Amino acid sequence: MAGQHQAQRRRMEPDARRAQLLAAARKLFGARGYAGASTADIAAEAGVARALINHYFTGKRGLYLEVVRQMMVIPASVSERLPRTTPEERVSICVDRWLEVVERNREMWLSAINLEAIGGDPEIDRIMLEADEIATDRVLEAALMTDVVDGREKLRALVRAHGAMLKAASREWLVRGALSRADLHVLLTRTVLHLVDEVFPAVRDE
Repeated sequence: MAGQHQAQRRRMEPDARRAQLLAAARKLFGARGYAGASTADIAAEAGVARALINHYFTGKRGLYLEVVRQMMVIPASVSERLPRTTPEERVSICVDRWLEVVERNREMWLSAINLEAIGGDPEIDRIMLEADEIATDRVLEAALMTDVVDGREKLRALVRAHGAMLKAASREWLVRGALSRADLHVLLTRTVLHLVDEVFPAVRDE
């Protein structure tokens, strides 16, 4: 029995312990902001020793930056194992998965996109730029357009611009309540498809 318990502890480290801290940090940073969430509170929420924050993240700021990265970088799971079907269905599935991530982490998502609007922090800015490129990769993968060569940079620029609209639209859903999740799903799915099917060819052929 003791051996089984020790094996369970080994399986939790380091990935599960790190995940515990990130989950607790998302919750507290989202609710209280950076200044209002102490490392002691985050460790207590995670049920781990505070020293683990330094061990895994080099301190509070390192943990915060990783939480921001985790929120802004669209996870691979959003575009993994998509069915071999139409771009319309694939994009719809990706949008639904992304909305689920945002809804689950509402406060931290809003906090992170507000950081982008404020700007001025080089490390945060680098995370946002990285996130934009990864999001573009995910969209093109879902739309079956990863092999585009002619006009590739224009296509990526259009998708990045769409990402800015996505963030603004999420505020209409989460803050103002002017759009429902279903509304946002329709908006994001149809605008992506219109962008790749109609806008991109027009821009490419100018």
